[in-house]
Amino acid sequence: MNIQEFQAKLFSQAVCSGFTDVEIYYENKEIFGCQVFKGEIDQYEIAEDSGVSFRGIINGKMGYAYSEKLDDASIPFLIENAKENARLVQEDEVEEIFAGSAQYEKASFYSSSLNEVTAAEKIQLIKEIEREIYAVDPRIVATDYCMVRTESMTKNLINNKGLSLSDKMNHITVMVEVIVKDGEETKTSFEFVVTKDFHSLNAKEIAKKAADEALSQLGSRNIESKDYPVLLRNDAAAHLLATYAANFSAENTQAGISSLKDKLGKQIATDKITIVDHPFLEDGLASRTFDSEGVASTRVTLVEEGILHSLLHNQKTAKKDSTVTTGHAHKDSYKSAVKVGPSNLYIEPAHSSFDELLAAMGEGVLITGLSGLHSGANTVSGDFSLAANGYYVKDGKIAFPVNLMTIAGNFYQLLQDVEEIGSDLTFPLTPVGSPSILVKSLSVTVE
Repeated sequence: MNIQEFQAKLFSQAVCSGFTDVEIYYENKEIFGCQVFKGEIDQYEIAEDSGVSFRGIINGKMGYAYSEKLDDASIPFLIENAKENARLVQEDEVEEIFAGSAQYEKASFYSSSLNEVTAAEKIQLIKEIEREIYAVDPRIVATDYCMVRTESMTKNLINNKGLSLSDKMNHITVMVEVIVKDGEETKTSFEFVVTKDFHSLNAKEIAKKAADEALSQLGSRNIESKDYPVLLRNDAAAHLLATYAANFSAENTQAGISSLKDKLGKQIATDKITIVDHPFLEDGLASRTFDSEGVASTRVTLVEEGILHSLLHNQKTAKKDSTVTTGHAHKDSYKSAVKVGPSNLYIEPAHSSFDELLAAMGEGVLITGLSGLHSGANTVSGDFSLAANGYYVKDGKIAFPVNLMTIAGNFYQLLQDVEEIGSDLTFPLTPVGSPSILVKSLSVTVE
């Protein structure tokens, strides 16, 4: 049964069962993945995951249910489960089924040419990348993983108020972790590429970048533990921003677990910082033309020149704050309830190159990787203490790699202490991105 036939039957029976406003959200995901190890296929995946969620208002309450199947048996299952779910709702506020926005952006996030790339071509690419990695240097001993993955996603949202929406997107990802060894010293590096253009992927370039990063970490030394100027490379900066991104959600401010509560219109960062949420990026991992309630997506400026201008809202949070939704209703999957979530959220890049940021720092520490983000970061207070990899910088150039460090500070103070912003915006396998950012000072401890 196709989605249109299923929707018509479900809506008809739901209304007969006492529901008024009703909605379905359908999701279909197709995945191909292949991992190689020393020239052989180590893991192989072809998967398809699809399902439908149903929302409906009955007796003034919103009920939810979901099913992995589009068949006749799923219809009474969805209706009865949504009824039971609605009976359990304790909140007084009534959620609404959205009738539709006046206009929706026309955008395409799907590459038909990528869809035509064969499994054999993808496997050949990842094997070639692995061969090129080993050819760079004899100190390369292994790849922890060497993987290619394609993902295609279709989303449909239909309700009985006349709304019928669809989005489709796909991308290919290459991920490589290289292990190098020199004597007793072992280092690793991670490299990734996400694109819709398969033919832009250059095996030799990807391999060399991953290998060079790992090799450059050999010969690490200690430095004095103290406060240093710090340059957070784009991927490290993006991971730190992602850890605190939920604080821009009105759900968190209303729950009292975000330090941005009551900060609208106030300065929360240096005037060099502008943070936007941009749903129409061609290669964005979370690009979309509508949110999970069917509201038209729009580009939203959260922070402009350091001033907090907006939070992210769905209909429910907007009603609580006496404002309008920003089109940021979000479902993790068809199995999830509607929450608030970003599309492609990032710090706007400036004009400085990475080398110019290094030169501007003069002496300090370059951070290229962070770990312990879940355990070492307090998302309420903003305090963090994180294990970090990186390099000592002297006279504006990388001098040598540093043994494992701990960097500590406060995220909100860091936003105030940003001195320069790079031009090298990246999204490290997340929908939250950043360019490299130069920070006045962070505590650096080397054990």
